[in-house]
Amino acid sequence: MIELKNTVKKFGDFTALDDITLTIPEGTAFGLLGSNGAGKSTLLRLLTGIYSPDGGTVQLDGKDVFNNEEQKRRVFFVNDETVQFGSFTLKGLKDYYKGFYPNFSEEIYKKLVDTVKLPENKKIDTFSKGMKRQAIVIVGLACCTEYLLLDEAFDGLDPTMRIIVKHMLVDAMLDRKLTVVISSHNLKEINEVCDTAALMHQGKIIFSRELDSVKGDIHKIQVSFPEEHTREEFECEELLHFERSGSIYYMIMRGSEENIKEKISCFSPVVFDVIPLTLEEIFIYEMEVLGYDANGIEKE
Repeated sequence: MIELKNTVKKFGDFTALDDITLTIPEGTAFGLLGSNGAGKSTLLRLLTGIYSPDGGTVQLDGKDVFNNEEQKRRVFFVNDETVQFGSFTLKGLKDYYKGFYPNFSEEIYKKLVDTVKLPENKKIDTFSKGMKRQAIVIVGLACCTEYLLLDEAFDGLDPTMRIIVKHMLVDAMLDRKLTVVISSHNLKEINEVCDTAALMHQGKIIFSRELDSVKGDIHKIQVSFPEEHTREEFECEELLHFERSGSIYYMIMRGSEENIKEKISCFSPVVFDVIPLTLEEIFIYEMEVLGYDANGIEKE
């Protein structure tokens, strides 16, 4: 289990992480969502022991990560930059990391290389961006760590390469209960891979939830009434968004579909339709209710 308690990280006068408390259970695919500068990369670097916290704790299974060689061997970090690997061949990169990770599996490495058909003896700086990302993910999976952290894992990959990388991650999770933490500013990527996600903004966790529960708890309704009504008449904690277009009202409400229908029935609606919401829309409306600008989250 990954656990951060009241974690703070500062760089001079800038607070990158501000009193973060977060738990990531074993064997889950966890998404860190937020715009650039939200603190996602800083959090991942704390989990790998690259940074030390300035306050609070960062632990794997109850033990601190920083300055703990044993803990660091349990984690593999795929950075959003791959330039540092450019002088290696894929085989050379494999041999390099094999020296640090005693559980490295040549069998897994060979299987993945054969699957994606990457050249083993060409320098990585001759690879395309997608091939570079595939190469480091292959090595990371072959290291057989308990935790795999990926910073903007799918950024810049074409659709085919995205599918291949996602399949590699899912297979590893099923085979050996790998815990995967993926940072992204793209909700679609998080939705396709992760079962739980946290939304970060300005160094804080806005909320952390299972995605299935998020989807099942918020609904968009389209209604029409025999008489005009104002937002104030519907105002309650469950109402996240309200707009009107002619005689049609659009509302985003939290709660079960049955409870929402019961609340609206008091106003004798002529039309009542539930419209499916995307995960992007749900997170954006949640942020707006909390007073945050949701424009930094990509919708595509």
